[in-house]
Amino acid sequence: MKYSSAFEIIGPIMVGPSSSHTAGAVRIGNLARQIMGEQPTKVSFQLYGSFANTYQGHGTDLALLAGILGMSTASSDVRIADQIASKMGVEYSFTKANGGMYHPNTVLIEAVGLTASVKLLASSLGGGKVEVQELDDLPVKFSGEKPTLILYHKDQKGFLAKVSEILSSQGYNIARLTLERWKRGERAITVSEVDEEVSNKTLQAIKDSIPSLKRVFQVQT
Repeated sequence: MKYSSAFEIIGPIMVGPSSSHTAGAVRIGNLARQIMGEQPTKVSFQLYGSFANTYQGHGTDLALLAGILGMSTASSDVRIADQIASKMGVEYSFTKANGGMYHPNTVLIEAVGLTASVKLLASSLGGGKVEVQELDDLPVKFSGEKPTLILYHKDQKGFLAKVSEILSSQGYNIARLTLERWKRGERAITVSEVDEEVSNKTLQAIKDSIPSLKRVFQVQT
């Protein structure tokens, strides 16, 4: 795990007692919210390891709720995320899970909204850093620290080449590019981390140029 500065080791700007159990949890929830693109109506959190053992005492439950509601780590409303969720009519539940070779601070989020849903498995690594392990049951790896494009599409030859070509032509440098699929020729997810935020114009160019693309959006914690 790499840090950019000593301030990341000291800890991020946040509300709560623990960077792993609070700031990291907020960021995991927030990533799930960004991927959904809308407010959830129902969400379940399955907690593993240390998250499961201490989630109430360390405020991990409130932090995860705050994130899925779209709050940042510095929001003063993190402490009352449960009250806000209730007022918004968001149903939620927390369960302790066993099994799996996961990092001690790991959560599986399953959320549904009016038109979208997400299933996200992610870990809080310390210092507010997080890593997504699975997205909609596919193994993926991204942190959200860099601007990250998530592309849902049909698995076809030349897809990665076309995405790379468009980003390169618009002056973007790809830091990481991976594709995972359920089955050859069927549904797939591509994750592309880039060095700077991608413009809406470029996102639209990707949508217009690749017929097999179902959905593309950008996330960052």
